[in-house]
Amino acid sequence: MDSIIQPGTEVFWEALLVVAGLGLIELVSMLLGVSASGLLDDGLGHHGVGDHEPGLLGGWMSWLNAGGVPILVLAVLLLSAFAVFGFLLQMLAAGVAAPLPTFLAGPLALIVAVPTTRRLSRGLARIMPRDESNAVSQASFIGLVGTVTIGPLDQGQPGMVRVKDQYENIHTLRAQAAPGHLIETGTPVIIVDGSDGLFQAIPAPQEFTDIDTNRG
Repeated sequence: MDSIIQPGTEVFWEALLVVAGLGLIELVSMLLGVSASGLLDDGLGHHGVGDHEPGLLGGWMSWLNAGGVPILVLAVLLLSAFAVFGFLLQMLAAGVAAPLPTFLAGPLALIVAVPTTRRLSRGLARIMPRDESNAVSQASFIGLVGTVTIGPLDQGQPGMVRVKDQYENIHTLRAQAAPGHLIETGTPVIIVDGSDGLFQAIPAPQEFTDIDTNRG
């Protein structure tokens, strides 16, 4: 530990503190019935691979976020990789001579962290739940019965609906209530429309929920 807690590592400890703060924000937001990650993606217009704005910044983000993971997850991956490589770099430098100054260690750690983040985002995207599936077209979710897991749903910020497709696969969809509806968490719903990774839902009539229960 003595080789880590030393001058030149302050920026890496700050990165870890930011990671912890982001995790706390997400936890508190989930307890309040929303998702900070989802809200951030909505504000930035991010729904997956290929949804970044055109231009230099958009192209760089598309390259970095190769897996199309949520922006908050991408930030955690980048900051964590930056901190880990920074600590390793300073440990190696201290073993040879002395820790590098921050203005030199920071950029060197970032150079390694960026391509590492790209690879991690691709790997993580294969195992984490997705808001929508590439294997099942968005149109195939229309008409499915699901349950509101994060709500209530209205015409404002999206919540989450858990549905089962025809192959018995579970999907968690970003959804709003159709105009004129307010749907509480835990309510059975029917997906009636969707575009750009955002779906609309209405409360499911009793006969639909009975059919879905019998299938399950």
